[in-house]
Amino acid sequence: MISLEELIEVKLNSADDFLKIRETLSRIGIASKKEKTLFQSCHILHKRGKYYIMHFKELFLLDGKSADFNEEDRARRNTIANLLHEWCLLDLMDDEKSKTPIIPLSQIKIIKNSEKSEWNLVTKYTIGKKTKTT
Repeated sequence: MISLEELIEVKLNSADDFLKIRETLSRIGIASKKEKTLFQSCHILHKRGKYYIMHFKELFLLDGKSADFNEEDRARRNTIANLLHEWCLLDLMDDEKSKTPIIPLSQIKIIKNSEKSEWNLVTKYTIGKKTKTT
């Protein structure tokens, strides 16, 4: 289970920023350079008028599915949230939550928008997509 206290709540500067952040997050994650594939690490969630930067494993937990959200995942999420803040795409509602743990930027791949077409961008979670159970 996941608690609201652990989530990274953010404030957008304008309504247009949601799509900008969503697109930017699609280009940040873990790369397999050999196949030029990038696995997206984080998503932006809009829930009840609030916005959150969440690791895809946190989203699985939010859906009641099993996931191993560990300290490395938390550090990756925090580092990405801090980057978005440094790039002036959002404000962190409680910047203390994202200070630790963090990881070195060398452990995250950021693909330039101009290079996006050269990569296979993969999401492990799709917000709003219902999975059918039989």
